[in-house]
Amino acid sequence: MHRLFVGFRPPAAIRAPLLALAGGIAGARWQRDDQLHCTLRYIGEVERPVAEDIAVALGSVRFAPFEVAIAGVGEFDSRGRPNAVWAGLRPQEAVTQLHQKIDQALVRIGLAPERRAYLPHITLARMNVAAGTNARFLEAHAGLASAPFAVDNFLLFESHLGRDGASYEAIERYPLRG
Repeated sequence: MHRLFVGFRPPAAIRAPLLALAGGIAGARWQRDDQLHCTLRYIGEVERPVAEDIAVALGSVRFAPFEVAIAGVGEFDSRGRPNAVWAGLRPQEAVTQLHQKIDQALVRIGLAPERRAYLPHITLARMNVAAGTNARFLEAHAGLASAPFAVDNFLLFESHLGRDGASYEAIERYPLRG
């Protein structure tokens, strides 16, 4: 089985300040540099033939390169408990449209459509069950911003779960072109 997702990585100059934010939240597991990305579509576990079909389908996606910037921070929660802290992306429209194009390409080969609401973001930390409040961190970094950066490709990743968390391997790179 292959555990797959589609995403893009911001350049090193954008990732460095995000990595510098690590700390200040009890129970947080901060993302490493190799984990920082924006997920465009989670796929999940698939057999090799399906993974090969996915790789081909993603090659059919046509989308023009665009620019985004880091803009603010937020958190996701489950049943009122924070489970992740993230950095937002602005403008969101191009990222959301690319997400939709990728989803459509995958639905055409038989994958179920994405049902969850999509919010473009880069996960900074994941929370343990007993994590404390993130309010102080969120308030301190509410104005987080970066210079715009180009998104000119997306990647098919394979996720490998390990004792120290997930590691991500880029399987294929897809250039953006109009």
